[in-house]
Amino acid sequence: MSEKNLFYLHELSDYKVASDYPDVRGWEIKDASGRVVGKVDGLLVNKKAKRVVYLDVEVNASIIEDGRVALESSASDGVHEFINKEGENHLIVPIGLVEIFEDEKQLQSKEIDYDMFTNTKRFSKGSSFDRDYEVSVHRQYLPFNTLSDNFGNSDDFYDRKEFLSNYRHKRSRQE
Repeated sequence: MSEKNLFYLHELSDYKVASDYPDVRGWEIKDASGRVVGKVDGLLVNKKAKRVVYLDVEVNASIIEDGRVALESSASDGVHEFINKEGENHLIVPIGLVEIFEDEKQLQSKEIDYDMFTNTKRFSKGSSFDRDYEVSVHRQYLPFNTLSDNFGNSDDFYDRKEFLSNYRHKRSRQE
């Protein structure tokens, strides 16, 4: 069995959000065009990197419903890679793919549009997932980004720019 790569922040008693970063749990997250897709439910930490690398997002019902419609229409066009099950209403977003607006208590993806969120494989709250899931999500969000298949369980995976928070104390969208 492979070593666990990720831990929910609340599982780690000796970890907390750094004092110069806001705790974004409970904040809305929007897609690249400003449409709300859900709320941040949890923060996922890589212990070797000693930082948050993913946001665990509980998606809105519209994402789930629109995902069903997309699956129904694509099923007639050929094989679809996955089908989300009942209760799978969470997905992960690499921390470096969002901007944090502290005054508005919101996050917005710079690169992920609504359709990408809709078509991304989801999981149930509190589930663990493996590197294969992380890689599949990464490829969904950044399809033109080259991602090597040989990462295995290497923590070098988290050295990519999409896992580095770009929080610069951006207080509002006007700044």
